[in-house]
Amino acid sequence: MARRRFFVNQVRNNSAEITGESAQHLTRVLRVEVGQTFEITDNNRVWLATVESARRDLVRFDVAQEIDPGPPAPRVTLYLALIKFDRFEWAVEKATELGVTRIVPVSAVRSERGLFEGGQKRSERWRRIAQEASEQSRRLRVPEVDAPAKISRALLSDDSSHRYWCDERPGASPLVTVFQPQPGDSTSILIGPEGGWTDPEREQFEVAGWQGVSLGPLVLRAETAVCAALAVIAQRWLAEQGDPHRQASPELSRRLSQDAPLQSNQA
Repeated sequence: MARRRFFVNQVRNNSAEITGESAQHLTRVLRVEVGQTFEITDNNRVWLATVESARRDLVRFDVAQEIDPGPPAPRVTLYLALIKFDRFEWAVEKATELGVTRIVPVSAVRSERGLFEGGQKRSERWRRIAQEASEQSRRLRVPEVDAPAKISRALLSDDSSHRYWCDERPGASPLVTVFQPQPGDSTSILIGPEGGWTDPEREQFEVAGWQGVSLGPLVLRAETAVCAALAVIAQRWLAEQGDPHRQASPELSRRLSQDAPLQSNQA
């Protein structure tokens, strides 16, 4: 069974800690104990670490050694039209598990009234959901979750290599055949609200240089479309890149093979 992975602000002098609500989750829900070994990450590197102390609102780790962070992940931005908050939160969780890099909530014509204003107050909650999902799925980095934005501003500011919007109308090309990533590419996907896009919105997407794609003949809920689109992107990216399991750097491999602790000071 794979070790649990937790996020810390920094690793310094072979030590790291988790405080506040996150620590309470570890001690009350996960019931971590002194002496247990986990993986910790600072959103950049990964270490093996042992619990040195565990109190209600503070868990402190002794860092043992750095380990290979795993294969690199593609850069994927999800622009998701605001939907009812319980379903939006579910979409944030699943998008995180499927490897999204950034989530941008956007206001669409058919988004329910009040969601844009209410979403401004929920951004921090969405970020906590993303962190918890990142720990569960053993990600190296927590995805960024932006505050809600107007869709016109979001589209024009995006400079991804591939930019798609999901079109429920017949005739759009399937995403699985259109998406042909190359190493170093970035991808953005735009998913609409219940009721779909309006014709003026479709025209706006095309003028901004986005391509309409299909996820199949059935009409999907927004949160289902999130899972379908991101799964296609992830699998196409892996297929184009070949074997996703890269080796650790020569220095890291040498030191791991010697089972020697690595320098873990983090400025």
